[in-house]
Amino acid sequence: MYKSEQLSLRLRQMIENGVWQAHEKLPSIREQTQLSGLSLITVLNAYQTLEAQGLVYAKNKSGFYVAPQHDEQLQPINSNEVSFKKNVQINSVVFHFLKSIQSDEILPFGSAFPNSELLYNQKFMQLLAQHAKRKSSYLNSASMPPGNLSLRKLIAQRYILQGMSCSPDDIVITSGALEALNLSLQALTKAGDYILLQQSVFYGAWQAAERLGLHVITIPEHPKHGFDLAAFEQALKQYPIKVCWLMLNVQNPIGCTVSDSIKQRIAELLHEYQVYLIEDDVYAELHYDHHKPLPMSYFDPYQRVLHCSSFSKTLGMGTRIGWVHTGQFSDAIQHLQLMSTLSASALIQNALVDFLSHHHYEKHLRQLRKQLEKSKKAYWQFLKQNLPKDCDTFYYPSGYFLWIQLPKHCDSFKIYEALLESHIGIAPSLLFMPENSSQNFLRLNCSYALSDEIEQALWLICKTIEAHSI
Repeated sequence: MYKSEQLSLRLRQMIENGVWQAHEKLPSIREQTQLSGLSLITVLNAYQTLEAQGLVYAKNKSGFYVAPQHDEQLQPINSNEVSFKKNVQINSVVFHFLKSIQSDEILPFGSAFPNSELLYNQKFMQLLAQHAKRKSSYLNSASMPPGNLSLRKLIAQRYILQGMSCSPDDIVITSGALEALNLSLQALTKAGDYILLQQSVFYGAWQAAERLGLHVITIPEHPKHGFDLAAFEQALKQYPIKVCWLMLNVQNPIGCTVSDSIKQRIAELLHEYQVYLIEDDVYAELHYDHHKPLPMSYFDPYQRVLHCSSFSKTLGMGTRIGWVHTGQFSDAIQHLQLMSTLSASALIQNALVDFLSHHHYEKHLRQLRKQLEKSKKAYWQFLKQNLPKDCDTFYYPSGYFLWIQLPKHCDSFKIYEALLESHIGIAPSLLFMPENSSQNFLRLNCSYALSDEIEQALWLICKTIEAHSI
């Protein structure tokens, strides 16, 4: 961990423990250098990190002050109640949205994938090219469900490094995380079953519910902790929920990560009410902290969690290799896979084995996280200065999304349509919370470096929001 990160973590703990109160001035940068023995630039970097996390704010020519921590870091959801939706209808909305942002002429602030230039890894491409020359790399027999054994061993090792018990037999390789999620949901449910989602969630979950004919229960995000345990338990008591589909690390679209203590309690409630959890964890590698956030499987001794992830958010959408940590449902998921996609790409599975075996992946992840953090901070600073004053931008130190709250009377779908005319794409909240009456939120992809073109587009986004705020 860098010295600036160590200092920012120490200061964060002091703020959270009440050493300094809201609006109280921190020691000046020069005073902090004397207290810590660190350089001016190291202290400044630490203070700027705290500012980006919303823990402090700067006053011109005055210094840094503690920001008020009164449950305003996560307020996108207005409802405090569990809600029930019997017939989900979102597929057509998602289809038209995805088609509308496909063109290369559209600036992809609405994309769910990071900037492909950041994901391109020369070493992985070299390994892929080497395997492309080998006939053995195309043979599907070794890559049929549950997938390439060597790759499953490497994925199992990554779980073990986080303190979990995991065998290669627990892993099924899939064609991306979305297939892992859909196969898991299909294995656990039948038409008419009840599933639980977060109120704002990746639209793939809504699409799956519509396709399988499931009834959806939603719970609101907690204004401070990100996950509302009281609403969760209320829903489990009130409805015959079969499965939960949750994203608890670097949540899409909001970006927050739920604490370990809340994850522990979720695991206890799953066991108590005999409910299964499908965990969508595709963004967990894109954390900015020293330690990767723990998945729900870590807290689950009862095998009620199916953990899904992939390489597509770290190595590009063309990689399309995902997996599910299946537990007792391995055979059921393999059967379903054999009736649909048969198997994931044998060639890419073999290339990934070499890439992970020689520690190229960890180096790639370190560089990727650093670049994403830099871009996201730059966007956040720009928007803080240029958005209308009655907008809020929710910054969390991970991933590459910013979740923006517009004035209550603003409709983000209309803003999305207006920006398309200027060849700018954004993701309106209708995609993530279709049952909610308030649609004054949007998600922004911040993975593109802040060039003159990008800055001009962000300025136009701010002006369009301002025009719709009048």
